[in-house]
Order: sequence, then C-alpha cells, then structure tokens
Amino acid sequence: MRVAVAGVEAYAYTGSRTFDAAHPTVVFVHGAANDHSVWALQSRYFAHHGRNVIAVDLPGHGRSAGTPLPSVEALAAWLGTLIEAIGGRAVALVGHSMGALAALECAAARPALVERLALLGPAAPMAVSEALMDAALRDDHAAIDMIVGWSHAPAALLGGHPVPGLWMPGCATRLLERAAPGVLAADLAACAAYANGVAAAGRVACPARVITAQRDLMAPPRTAQPLIEAMRDARVVALPNCGHAMTTEAPDRVLDALVAFL
Repeated sequence: MRVAVAGVEAYAYTGSRTFDAAHPTVVFVHGAANDHSVWALQSRYFAHHGRNVIAVDLPGHGRSAGTPLPSVEALAAWLGTLIEAIGGRAVALVGHSMGALAALECAAARPALVERLALLGPAAPMAVSEALMDAALRDDHAAIDMIVGWSHAPAALLGGHPVPGLWMPGCATRLLERAAPGVLAADLAACAAYANGVAAAGRVACPARVITAQRDLMAPPRTAQPLIEAMRDARVVALPNCGHAMTTEAPDRVLDALVAFL
C-alpha cells in the first residue's frame, strides 16, 4: 500500500489484504534503520484475523520516499498525519525501540487517534553509546556489528532462528546494511535526543502494554520502568532469555502478547 503523507509517498505492508474502512486497524512502527519486514509474523496474523494492518516504512526507510526525520517528535507528528491519511479513525499503535518512542509521543499528542498502545523495548531515556554513535556517523560497519551483538540474547547469536535455515545475526546484519548512508546515525541521534518520554507517558489516556526483554542490552527493562509508572493503564509482559530484537528472536511470544492485548 502506498499513501501520501504530507505530500511524500510512504509505503506500508498490509499483510496482503485490501484496506477495509469497516475493520479496526493496527499500525506497526519499526525501529532504527529497520523497515516493515521486522513485523512479518505479527502483521500477517492480524491481517488474516479481521484487522487492517499498516506496517509502515518510516520516511527514508525501506520503500518510503523522503529522508529520515530528525526527532521523535517529528516521527510522532508523521504518524498522526499517516493515521489521518488512511481514514482518521482511532487505531491500535504498536512500536518497537525508536518506533515505540514515536508511538508513545503520538499517543500523547494525538489521543483521539490512538485507542490502544503497545510499546516493545522502550526506554526513558534511550541512551546511545558514544562508540556506537561515532561509528554510525562515519557509516562504519562497526555500528551494525555493535547493534547486532547487543540486540540478541547469547543463545540467539549462535542459532535457534524460528525459521529453519536462517541465522538471526545474519538477517539482522543484512537488514541494517540495506539502510541508506546516514539513516542509522539520524535515527540514533533522534533516540538519544528524546527527553519527553516520561511526560508523554503521563499524558497517554488509552490502555497500554509494555513488552520488555530480559536480556535486552539496547533498552534494558529497568529503563522502561519510568514510562510504565507514568502511564495510567499500563501492563507489562516480560520475555525471558530474549534480547532487543524480540520481533524476530521471540516472534510467537510477541504475537501472543499482542493478541491478548488487542
């Protein structure tokens, strides 16, 4: 599905189903230098179980035109405009990592557009190490290597992909390598600069679900606690023996948590 958002064409995966305005909608938002493909299992499930699915490629990512947006607030405003462009009805908004911050900010700023909010691997603040930021600014492959190493639990670095014949670190590496030069650095800078998380969480009016991963080094569970405490109606699902790349490392457990919530 292609839709014009503020005059720029954006791509969204719909789970191979035609958008039907009569059905409820789930909007999936990916993390830094990722694209819609990280939601492969979850988006297809909901698309085939009575929901519209909009798994977006953020500006400058995947198949979407434009350039990466400079801040989480700008990403949130873009999400609000996207929701209006597809009909303006309240949606369930699901975000991972940087996408979780954008979803949180959107739910706080545009409460009439978000009826449920799921945050996977959020953090307040979402710190970015100096070494990672420096490598990303230089488009050094070391930045990708660091993210892949820090995003998976130890066992996942060795094997255990849910799909036989695939290797989780290899897939994650190739996904990040597909991003255009400068995209990763822009996304990491937006995450590091975002300081409104707790205030935004306090303004979220809809029910929320926060999914954390026990072995997450990129956004450790303790860094999500300020957001959880600030929200009025937030429940937590903790995934054991899982890292930050939870949509691929534990896709079934993530799906089960979302199904129970949505």
